[in-house]
Amino acid sequence: MKTDLDSLMQQRNLNALVVFGNAENNPPMYYLTGGGHIGGATLVKKRGEEPVLFYNDMERDEAAKTGLKTRSYSEFPWQDLMKEANGDSSLMAALRLERIFDSLGVSGRVGVYGHSELGSLWATLTQLQKRRPDLELTGEPRDNSLFMFAMETKDAAEVARIRRMGKITTEVVTLTRDYLVSRPVNAEEVLLKEDGSPLTIGEMKAKINLWLAERGAVPEEGFIFSIGRDAGVPHSVGNPQDLLRLGQTIVFDIYPAEQGGGYFYDFTRTWSLGYASPEAQKRYQQVWEVYQKVVENLDTNAPFRNYQELTCELFEKAGHKTPRTEKAPTEGYVHSLGHGVGINIHERPWSGLTADDSNRLKPGVVFTIEPGLYYPEQGMGFRIEDTYWVNPQGKMELLADFPYDFVLKMKA
Repeated sequence: MKTDLDSLMQQRNLNALVVFGNAENNPPMYYLTGGGHIGGATLVKKRGEEPVLFYNDMERDEAAKTGLKTRSYSEFPWQDLMKEANGDSSLMAALRLERIFDSLGVSGRVGVYGHSELGSLWATLTQLQKRRPDLELTGEPRDNSLFMFAMETKDAAEVARIRRMGKITTEVVTLTRDYLVSRPVNAEEVLLKEDGSPLTIGEMKAKINLWLAERGAVPEEGFIFSIGRDAGVPHSVGNPQDLLRLGQTIVFDIYPAEQGGGYFYDFTRTWSLGYASPEAQKRYQQVWEVYQKVVENLDTNAPFRNYQELTCELFEKAGHKTPRTEKAPTEGYVHSLGHGVGINIHERPWSGLTADDSNRLKPGVVFTIEPGLYYPEQGMGFRIEDTYWVNPQGKMELLADFPYDFVLKMKA
């Protein structure tokens, strides 16, 4: 949580942190500001002190909405700085950042975060480091950064927003299911639109995008709606020209976010319209049984990696390849069991076989469970995914409920 930032900074020997970029679609900045239309901002937090947000004057009202202490860039007129820099815009930006640091008493080791144009920011920080060799500017691997650790546990307000996204997600999945099963079908078992023409993956995805937008959600990182062979490749988003047909597996992995870069939800169902082959039925049932077994065995504070081990064990007993039996399997069970969810679609805790014991299902974490089987050359893939929260009492709570039917009966 945000209250952990100071202790995390102390653990990493950071005297201060600086976050660059917009407040929207920029997880570290969004996390500290709450989002809003603030562009090109600079946020500085010294250890043991509250953050200070520096903003452009045109966005002063938006900056004020953050509730943070705010200061305008106009304290450091760019015309004066540009003159001092002899027209070098990178040096001008470095001079401004140096003045900001000096005004706050920033020194020593400083962590650098946020989203910004890499070349421009690199030039600015390089100029600053030349001017201030006493500063130690440092970055971190994203997956285990200070912010990832802070974001790992959520407070009640954050969970409420994720739960709301779960409600929107399942509403859209319901609309999708109901539309598909209501379609007439031609002699080739292809679903038809209202005008009698074939229904494609691309057209179905356009409807899903519209339904999300109507509910204030955005597919910020896209979504997966794939059929047949593509369903057998875990992150194949689906070929827009593919036709919707009976009897083929459809993987629908949808992970929308609040507009502006807020909280995500993550959810997957696998369907076969009208009927399914015996082999598809068998494999779906295996995924469903593994999902149930994992959920039944979830324990508070247990290492998340333990459940990846369990999942691999169960699939291996059923005769499938896993990351334990091959370094990079392309069929069978090919990925990790789940991950944390929040302002980033992928957060701590991690569940992979290489995840350390700090990745635990402790109270406050929101995480996914998503076992799957993939056989692209056989034209089929299967995944079931839900998002859970470990509440303050240590109970695992499913944040949005939806049926697990595999074969969907056609109504038309």
